[in-house]
Amino acid sequence: MAPRQASFPHLRVITSAPQSSAPPGDTAGQDRIIETNIPARLDDLRWSAFHTRVVLALGITWVLDGLEVTLAGALSGALKQSPALHFSNLDIGLANSAYLAGAVLGALGFGWLTDRIGRRKLFFITLALYLSATAATALSWNVATYALFRFLTGAGIGGEYTAINSTIQELVPARYRGWTDLMINGSFWLGAALGAVGAIVLLDPDVAGPDVGWRLAYGIGACLGLVVLVMRMWIPESPRWLMIHGHPEEAHRIVAEIERDVTGHDREARAKELPRMRLRMRSHTPLREVAHTLFSVYRQRSLVGLTLMIAQAFFYNAIFFTFALVLTDFYGIKSDHVGWYILPFAAGNVLGPLLLGRLFDTLGRRAMITFTYGVSGVLLALTGYLFSIGVLSAATQTAAWMVIFFFASPAASAAYLTVSENFPLEVRALAIALFYAIGTGIGGVAGPALFGALLDSGARGAVFGGYLFGAALMLVAALVAWRYAIAAERKSLEQVARPLAVME
Repeated sequence: MAPRQASFPHLRVITSAPQSSAPPGDTAGQDRIIETNIPARLDDLRWSAFHTRVVLALGITWVLDGLEVTLAGALSGALKQSPALHFSNLDIGLANSAYLAGAVLGALGFGWLTDRIGRRKLFFITLALYLSATAATALSWNVATYALFRFLTGAGIGGEYTAINSTIQELVPARYRGWTDLMINGSFWLGAALGAVGAIVLLDPDVAGPDVGWRLAYGIGACLGLVVLVMRMWIPESPRWLMIHGHPEEAHRIVAEIERDVTGHDREARAKELPRMRLRMRSHTPLREVAHTLFSVYRQRSLVGLTLMIAQAFFYNAIFFTFALVLTDFYGIKSDHVGWYILPFAAGNVLGPLLLGRLFDTLGRRAMITFTYGVSGVLLALTGYLFSIGVLSAATQTAAWMVIFFFASPAASAAYLTVSENFPLEVRALAIALFYAIGTGIGGVAGPALFGALLDSGARGAVFGGYLFGAALMLVAALVAWRYAIAAERKSLEQVARPLAVME
């Protein structure tokens, strides 16, 4: 049958007979095949104001997460002193675990939806959930309601991870992808700094009472979320997602608009020189095919992604969620002063991706993932030992954490980079969701509750044992990365993992 030429000169939509070999449930893609150069056109662009807007509008998700996590840690002392709540260390650990459990389930549910209905729609659904839940947290009246609202807040943030990581990967040119991804994930710590400053101000007895300051602090997140809602209007749907899911004309229209935004003119002559690929469009990817892709076709990559996610989740969540408790219980720091210690800690986490991020695109993924995970593990073990023998002060403990997380921050960000670029487009969001969920479920949800119990024991040796376990996980992840990580630097997503819909 003769091809049907679309209204876009670089898009060929070919009508063919239904294919009995098409995946079950893939009805929309059984009779439409396209030839397109959308991926090549997106990767051929230079960095522009458009890409900066994408980074700002989507990267602020990590600012929100950093804000939420920091408030949870910095406000723990205030929650223990609250006349309405009277939390114990275990209560705080369980509530923090509830937040992470919500993030796990939110990532899975919204990750499945992201691959089905698109990236952009999920931006607004997950953000609305986050806004309402974080505002409700400020109205908590007991342990159960606080944990419930934290759970729902986590679900919103978990859903954001999948949609945002997918879109960033699919809109940013290949040569900038590693550094950009690390910088965006590192912006978590800008939120941490914001949360620390908010805690310093709002927990001051001269500003608000013991049961008012922490409630006002959670209002910061809701207000910031409203700003994000407006910024999201700037971001188009992912053209890569559209071209697979039966909307090639819209995908090419968006790419043409991006090209005009970046260069100031149409790029028809250049587009003719760029490589094409032939794809069979599909409405969705059945879960059976997703499972086969992740655990059979790409099982080695799945092992790497899962190992990196588990290690960084335990390392970060166990330590940071109990950061304030270590300072208050072992160093006698007042709860309203904890924010001052979080600021240098956050600075180390921001500087790590900023100064080391470009090396992930030059020296390469494998070398830098191995290096950052390995150094983080060794430094944590050493610091844990110094803590156990009591030679550190609050200031030197914070300085040690600052150095550790200078390396751990790009390491953790590299885990998200790995799981979001190593799998085909059709399963990308669900892959991010699945490995985030498993990693956070194993390493993150258990970590805060475990460390809360260790801190309640009052024994430095017990806490040191927890630090050693976290260090061992990071070292194992470094070895796995050195052996199995993929050299994805400066390659298009389609080179790293071909779409399942590609036709030879």
